[in-house]
Amino acid sequence: MESQETKKSWFRRNWMWVVPTGGCLTIIILFIVFLGSVIFGVSTLITKSSPYQDALDKVNKNEQVISILGEPIETSGIPQGQISLNNGDGTVNLSIPIEGPNGEATLYIEGEKRDATWDYQDIHVIIDDSGQEINLLETTEVPLNDLQ
Repeated sequence: MESQETKKSWFRRNWMWVVPTGGCLTIIILFIVFLGSVIFGVSTLITKSSPYQDALDKVNKNEQVISILGEPIETSGIPQGQISLNNGDGTVNLSIPIEGPNGEATLYIEGEKRDATWDYQDIHVIIDDSGQEINLLETTEVPLNDLQ
C-alpha cells in the first residue's frame, strides 16, 4: 500500500494533458471573447451613425412600408456593410434587417458624405416575402403628427 508521502497529487499525475488542454482552451476562449467584442463594437458604431438613423427614420415614416410590415418597425439582426470616413468625407453602403408584426424586410443604404452632409444615392427596402422594392427617396412619408 502506498503511503501519503509517495502518492502523487492529481495534478502531478495528469499535468501532461492538463497543461496543453487548459492552455489551448484558454486561447480559444480569449479569441472568442475578442471576436465578440470587435463585432459588438463595430455594430454599435454602425447603429449610432447618421446614415443608419436617417434610414430608419425614413422607414418609420413611410406609408407603404408601414402598411406592409405593420408597426412598430424595428431592426432584427446585425447590420452588414461598411461606413468609411476620412477627414469629414465618407461613404456608406449598408444592409439592415428590419421587421414588423406583419413581416420582415431588408433596408439598403448607399451614400456619400461631403462637407459634413450625407447625400444618399439610394435608400430602399426589399420585402422578404414578395421581393417588392420600395424606394424611400421617392415615396411619400407619413406626417409626424399622424404617427402620435
